[in-house]
Amino acid sequence: MPGYTSHKDDVLKRLRRIEGQVRGLQRMVEEGTYCIDVLTQISAATKALQSFGLTMMEDHLHSCVADAIAEGGDQARGKVEEASRAIARLVRS
Repeated sequence: MPGYTSHKDDVLKRLRRIEGQVRGLQRMVEEGTYCIDVLTQISAATKALQSFGLTMMEDHLHSCVADAIAEGGDQARGKVEEASRAIARLVRS
């Protein structure tokens, strides 16, 4: 079961807020908003996605990875490697 299951409604609420930010960007471009103002909103949306990604990673570490480590063996190593790759992708983005 995904780590965010216990607070799925909060996760969806946060995603809807980010979606609203992106739709706001579309409106800004449609209305011909000044470039710097659009860039400022892009920065805000990017930070919101990064923060969301970190929260999802924390949920994953505290649930899926912790459970696999408790079980031990190859599954534990696999989950840790998988999490490491996901962290690397987040850091590069």
